[in-house]
Amino acid sequence: MRISVLAVGTRMPAWVDAGVKEYARRMPRQIQFQIHEIQPGQRSARGNVLAAQEAEASQLLKRAESADLLIALDERGKQWSSKELATEMRGWLNEIPHVVIMIGGPDGFTEACRNRADKLWSLSALTLPHGMVRVLLAEQIYRAWTIVQGHPYHRDA
Repeated sequence: MRISVLAVGTRMPAWVDAGVKEYARRMPRQIQFQIHEIQPGQRSARGNVLAAQEAEASQLLKRAESADLLIALDERGKQWSSKELATEMRGWLNEIPHVVIMIGGPDGFTEACRNRADKLWSLSALTLPHGMVRVLLAEQIYRAWTIVQGHPYHRDA
């Protein structure tokens, strides 16, 4: 199974790349985890935010064409516990060869992205920096796999 993360934004701090690489390294062979950066739309002090969002949406949707399941990380989405994500992953491992997860730009997604997504997932009610979202997402994908495998990495309270 392949999990592709399409993330708007480039030039993340070194700690972001290091964190993502660490969790990607821990993934088993049957999960190919990759992050693909999407160039952010042009923004300026007097710029049109909608035009920037449309440019990002165009790139995201084009890159997401190969998805068997498309998930948008969105504040309007459903929050999953780690166990609920593991349940989702069990289904992905058995039935879905290519899962694509989109991380929007600083102004979020267009309605076209939300409407194209099969699922909307909210990582938190908090507003999180985009780099932190990448690391958090990689860790939670790894954690879900460990739960599916019965590995002791995840401890229940």
